[in-house]
This record gives sequence, C-alpha cells and structure tokens, in this order.
Amino acid sequence: MKQDLTIRKLTRKDYTLWDQYVNTHQQGSFFHLSGWLDVINDVFGHQPHYLLAERQSQVVGVLPLFEQKSVLFGHALISTPFCVYGGVIADHDAIRHQLEAAALELGCQLQVDYIELRDSLEQSCDAPWIRHCHHVTFKNRLAETADDILSGIKRKQRAVIRHAQKNNLSWEAEDNPDLCFELYAESVRNLGTPVFHPHLFQKLKQTFGKSCETLVVRDVSGEPVSGVLSFYYKNQVLPYYGGGTPAARDLKSNDFMYYQLMLLAKQRGADLFDFGRSKIDSGAYHYKKHWGMEEQPLHYRIALVNAKRPPSLSPNNPKYRYFIRAWQQLPLGLSKHIGPMLSKYLG
Repeated sequence: MKQDLTIRKLTRKDYTLWDQYVNTHQQGSFFHLSGWLDVINDVFGHQPHYLLAERQSQVVGVLPLFEQKSVLFGHALISTPFCVYGGVIADHDAIRHQLEAAALELGCQLQVDYIELRDSLEQSCDAPWIRHCHHVTFKNRLAETADDILSGIKRKQRAVIRHAQKNNLSWEAEDNPDLCFELYAESVRNLGTPVFHPHLFQKLKQTFGKSCETLVVRDVSGEPVSGVLSFYYKNQVLPYYGGGTPAARDLKSNDFMYYQLMLLAKQRGADLFDFGRSKIDSGAYHYKKHWGMEEQPLHYRIALVNAKRPPSLSPNNPKYRYFIRAWQQLPLGLSKHIGPMLSKYLG
C-alpha cells in the first residue's frame, strides 16, 4: 500500500530538493525555482507560502505561492507574482489537484479575495477555478548561425535591425544591473508605469548568478541607450526587463539589442528565445509579432474566495487611464522614489 501524500510548507533546508525537482520536471520553469522566494520576500515584502508534496520522503509536486495584501489592490495568493509562469508542477494530475485544494484551503484561512495560478499549459478548469488570462507569450527557435537567425525574422523587422546596425551602436555583456535598471526605470516611467525597487536587479543577480545577465547598448558617443536583464534556464534565454531612453526609438537600439541577445544566447548554448508575455493587442504584443515568433496563449486561472468578481488591474482599465497620463509627467527621480510603493502590488 502506498504511503499517503503529505503536503507541507517549504523550509530553507528543502531548497535543494525543491530545485532538483523543478530542474528535472518537464514543466519546471525558471520561475518555479526557490530563489524567487527570497527575491520576492526581500525586495517586495510579500509573504511566501511554498507548498511541497511528498510521498515516501520523495518530492512529487510543488506549488510556489505568495500572499499580496493591499488596501488599494486587494488581497491575493498568487503563483507567482512578477513572473510569467507559475502554478503546480507535479508527478501526475491527482497530486496537482491535491496541491490546488491545499492552496484553496490556505486562501480560505487567510481570507484572501482570490487565488491566481499562472499556468503555462492548459489545465482542467473545474469549479471554483475559472480562466482568467488575456496574455500570450512569444517563442522562437534559435538557428545555428547569425545569418540564419536574422533570416528567420520577419522581413520588415529584419530591415529595422539592418538599419540599427548602421547606427554605430556598441554593446557590452559585462554584468551591470545598476545601469540596466536606470535604463529600465526611465522606459517604464515613459510608459506611465510605476517602477520596481532598484534593489530588484541586484537581488536577482545575487540570487541567480550566471543564470541572470545584463546587456547594454551604447550610441556612437558611448551613452547607454538600451538595456535588458535576461534569464538563462534549460537551454532558453528569457529577456525579462528591457527598456531604453527616448533616443532608442530613432536609433532602433532595442531591436539591435534583442538581435544581439539572440546571438549571445546561441553562443551560450541556448536553443529557444522566450520573449515573455504581453497583453493581447497591446503595443508590446504588436512589437513582438513583428519578429515573426510563435504566439502561444497562456492559461492563467483564478479561484474567487472573498471577491465577487475577477480582479482587473490591467493598464487598459479606464479607471487607470488618468493615473498613467499623470505618471508619465513625473520627474524621473520622483517616479523612482514613489514607484516601488505601488509596483510591489502590480506583479
């Protein structure tokens, strides 16, 4: 007779076992790794509730969860905030369902408004789970040579990259999370979005080491104009936090940067370029479509606990329109000062 399944909270001594399971599970993603527990807890202050399923002392399933609690933005359990992917990974569906049931029980104990699971693959959606995602991700197989990588990009976007290559841009892949953050902070301010705490980039580098790298592009005078912080995992590269100054638009330096990242990633042995999630019909969505990458729907689900309706924190929500316009007018220094107090709930 098989030993009963045990579900318990993760402890620090379990980190290695947890990561070994994520690394070997087919659906284990970079965002399931235990390092995110320390990153999100230390930088944003959210309480982790990582659930570990065991049978006969063997890990058979994991579910990373964080509790977000805000008067303005509500009270939720999310797997995983600030991440594209999350949810349960398990040996089989029966264990998955038990971990999801444990999350529901925890959500009721904590009296949250809702629970959100950021599944990358479609899962059953029996009550109380309902589908709640308006995002897709874009992925592309990296060809063997630089010429083949370029020829695999859509013709119009290929022309943009060739234009950028004539602008005397230079790049550097030495780790510089602080400079990369400055470029990112200016970019998101210009989009009307509160920026994250500046400690985030340093913490990501400290936690994930060589799996976290930055790439910075400079103009002909040496001024930094674009930067991206990327993750490497399971033969994939995930450009995650990217942005640029206003000059980047005319220089096409963001396009130059992502193409250069493809070349660097291939040199490192990556086979897949994961361009991350974008809200359907957003500017980022249309930008990524121009690259000709494969569009894949995401399959997020929520379960309402105390809330009567699903959350709506999208920037397309009309009630945030005036806030976005006002934020775009803030001085950069002020936006970096007060942004982290808001962005910690917008992951």
